[in-house]
Amino acid sequence: MDAVVEAVRVFARHLADVGWAPLGVALALHLAKVACRTRAWRAIVAAAYPRTRVRWRSILAAYVAGVGVNAIVPVRGGDLVRLVLARRAVQGSTIATLASTMLVETVFDVLVALGLLAWAITQGVLPGLDVLPRLPAPDWAWVGRHPVATVVIGAALGVALAVGYTLLAHRVAALGRRVGQGFAVLRHPRAYLLTVVPWQAADWLLRLGSIWFFLEAFGIDPSIERVLLVQLANSLATVVPITPAGIGTTQALLVYLFVGQATATAVVSFSVGMELAIAVVNVVLGFGAILLTLRTLRWRRHLGLGRAREAPEG
Repeated sequence: MDAVVEAVRVFARHLADVGWAPLGVALALHLAKVACRTRAWRAIVAAAYPRTRVRWRSILAAYVAGVGVNAIVPVRGGDLVRLVLARRAVQGSTIATLASTMLVETVFDVLVALGLLAWAITQGVLPGLDVLPRLPAPDWAWVGRHPVATVVIGAALGVALAVGYTLLAHRVAALGRRVGQGFAVLRHPRAYLLTVVPWQAADWLLRLGSIWFFLEAFGIDPSIERVLLVQLANSLATVVPITPAGIGTTQALLVYLFVGQATATAVVSFSVGMELAIAVVNVVLGFGAILLTLRTLRWRRHLGLGRAREAPEG
């Protein structure tokens, strides 16, 4: 938290230097990115429930509510809000199926992120793979010293799993069907390529364009390489979402990635400014969507309701 507070202080000292016109363009591109993102998710959900009318505005409200909560709650607590609101909006839907549609939503993202990571490794901006042999390996010595105990423990676990599966087989099968239902669009590659991929490609182009104007707004000359480095830092920071909006983690990564290209102060000011601007927009939109959908801002009480509705169907 000390690092987060210090990062915000650095940003506040450079607030007068912000270019408001490019900042406005960056935020407009961010909003367009959100719209494209929700169009892609709507197509995935509609494929999972082909006989149900899936309104884009309901999916949009669920999505922005989730990102709004994620902006102030660490460990991606907003994803549960997103699922519960989508569950209310799509008649006959289940949390399990909607959760799997969120996994489908990440397929394109993972491919692009892996390409970005590969580019970063080839450019030498990240530590090389030579560090892996120096990492500590698991200690398997106990297994060798206690072979009988190892066999007994393994057998007990196997029996427990078999008994558990036998008792819950029907529930496991039902859950498997629901999870598989969320992957429906992937079983039709043509539909996936036509209804999901274009929106997600547009999402990525808009987020890169947004970063370009954020760099300009905070006094760092934009370039394709710097835009890609910022996106790389953002992607890596989301792997461990330990702070709201990723503040702190992202700044540490960017200071490392921008060594020799910009001062640490300029990088921190830019990164915190970008994260705060996006967080404010996300919070306003997200809690506006929660208020319109639930008629209250007390979203936590509705999380229990969503789980209660799901339980009888399991």
